[in-house]
Amino acid sequence: MWETILSLHQLVGPNPFFASWKRIVCKALADAGLGQDVQLLTAIIPISSYFPDFLTPPGHSTALDAGIDEVLSTSRCRLRTEIERLVGARGSHPSTWLAGIGAGSPPELRLLGAALRRYHAVALAPYAPATLTWVSRDAARRAQLLVEQGSEALLNTLSPGLRWRPPVLEVTHPVTQNLQLAGRGLHLIPSFFCHNHPIGFACPELPPVLIYPVARPSLWIPQTSMAGQSGRSLEELIGPTRAAALRFLGTGHSTTTLATRLRVSASTASRHAAALRRSGLVATERLGCSVLHTRTLLGTALVHGG
Repeated sequence: MWETILSLHQLVGPNPFFASWKRIVCKALADAGLGQDVQLLTAIIPISSYFPDFLTPPGHSTALDAGIDEVLSTSRCRLRTEIERLVGARGSHPSTWLAGIGAGSPPELRLLGAALRRYHAVALAPYAPATLTWVSRDAARRAQLLVEQGSEALLNTLSPGLRWRPPVLEVTHPVTQNLQLAGRGLHLIPSFFCHNHPIGFACPELPPVLIYPVARPSLWIPQTSMAGQSGRSLEELIGPTRAAALRFLGTGHSTTTLATRLRVSASTASRHAAALRRSGLVATERLGCSVLHTRTLLGTALVHGG
């Protein structure tokens, strides 16, 4: 969800690193007739010092559908509070659509979810293998540095916009804010589309996260020839139902939840999960009386065209 949100900022921003991607994606969005979707999304995700925290749920989910489901499940109280803050930062009256989101109106929320899915399918999904490669390399490099030289070396080299001055991590940011971790720890999230400076949640009560830009080349020339076919080729390889199951299992889910998602019986869902497990694409873990199925690294690579 962070990559989806931050990519919108790069779509309307002037950053030269994303110029080729922006040109290709703008044409693709126009060809797909998604101009209204982009207008709705940029209204709720402006390039400014604030956009609603509920659009980027905390946690470790890597599945788009799971992330969007969390967004659409946000409480009405929180929706109202964050939309009011967004509108107040602009100093203008909310549009009918934004007012509906703030009120938790189901039609407006469904429109938000659909717009996020359609935008992601055109602007991010075709480029997922390339962006995941850069993020994975960065995460591996940071992990090795942490093991060999410790946490202070990691924090000091994380990003040009960060400086570790014990016991404070200083972050270059457009808004002045002091965040006390109070023993909660800090979740570091490498991001391909975070380009200008590290960011985090606006609300200090949420789990502390820091999204930082990964190391990249000076210019990105996106390639989509292989990734653009990944969705159809996955279904051809393992069938549409198992392909849907594999995409859904980016986070752990029970057999019952999987069956509900696939709209099949529990026994059928169990057979699909077992076949994916035997192929090394899904791992199954027993928790009490239930089991959780989760996509493996191999399964994730297959989903993203790898």
